[in-house]
Amino acid sequence: MSKPFYVQLPNRGLVHIEGEDRKSFLQGLVSNDVNKASPVYACLLTPQGKFLHDFFIHEGNGFLLLDCEGGARAKDLYERLLKFRLRSKVQLSVEEQNKVYAIFGSDVGLPDPRHKDMGNRSFEKPDFEEKPFEEWDTRRIKYCIPDGSRDMKIESSTLLESHIDRLNGVDWDKGCYMGQELTARMKYRGLAKRHLYTVTLSGPAPASFSDLPNGGEMRSSCGTIGIALLKDGESTCL
Repeated sequence: MSKPFYVQLPNRGLVHIEGEDRKSFLQGLVSNDVNKASPVYACLLTPQGKFLHDFFIHEGNGFLLLDCEGGARAKDLYERLLKFRLRSKVQLSVEEQNKVYAIFGSDVGLPDPRHKDMGNRSFEKPDFEEKPFEEWDTRRIKYCIPDGSRDMKIESSTLLESHIDRLNGVDWDKGCYMGQELTARMKYRGLAKRHLYTVTLSGPAPASFSDLPNGGEMRSSCGTIGIALLKDGESTCL
């Protein structure tokens, strides 16, 4: 059995939500059910069902934490949520940079809800061997798991083309949320004709979000593999 190890994930932020309406406030906005066991993976969409942000919702004693992309992306998520606060009894704050660790081979932390082989996540640095980010990134790409705006185009990508439903990021029974109508229509009418796929690279990786000769679009990469948006049935060898 291999020894436990961890990877520090770069560019992560936190949005804090407190107040008695914290759950009902978030429930009407995000793609998953905030009442599920913590952490919950979810997305915030435009009213037209296009990707804005993805994050992990952690529940604490009287508060919720959104583990999200950091820097300007964390600030943008915070400002968007503020606009929807209206008369809800919630208080929001943001930390644009926060340390998050992915842990493997140990029960330290909480399981990544997207895939059983993506380890646990923790805000506390474990006392294990540290491995480079590429260890986590290669595993993520292997399972075709999008990493926020590295793989999903803001105000353009949909949850179905990005496999968010397969990654436990959508609850089909929770009722209305922003962008729910288009997301449900795409599912029940089979409207998604392009999806993210893991691709094998035969040479240098094309630039992120660049057009590919087969009509697809490149997203993130690590070493000899990457993620690309392709028409279903297209070759995954680039």
